[in-house]
Amino acid sequence: MVKKLKILLIEDDMIEIMKLNRTISTLKLDHKIIEANNGEEALKILEEKDSLPNIILLDLNMPKINGIEFLNILKNDEILKYIPTIILTTSNNQKDLLECYKTGVAGYVIKPLKYEEYVSKIEKLLAYWSINELIKV
Repeated sequence: MVKKLKILLIEDDMIEIMKLNRTISTLKLDHKIIEANNGEEALKILEEKDSLPNIILLDLNMPKINGIEFLNILKNDEILKYIPTIILTTSNNQKDLLECYKTGVAGYVIKPLKYEEYVSKIEKLLAYWSINELIKV
């Protein structure tokens, strides 16, 4: 059974936020997107422990707290560490990739330049997480 996901998108680029929302709409998916413009904002959202997201889509290159710093904070929290976190970035830097997997990401997706390829990747990503058994923390 396909689940409706509650997705926390942590992204500082408004165009990328609009692109994800447009993709969700185009694909006629019924997922709820919660937006945070940086890691600090996301941590405030995650303080609300009775309303946690099912998955987190995390950009790496952000002001205040970058994606890897945010990931380290998340993975050191006894409750939040169980939320699947998928990196959604333009960085194909092998050092970033290795660091993210060492920290415990659930996936690392490079945003393609072509919109059609982006839609395809997001569709597959969300389809996968929609059928997964997710922990209710």
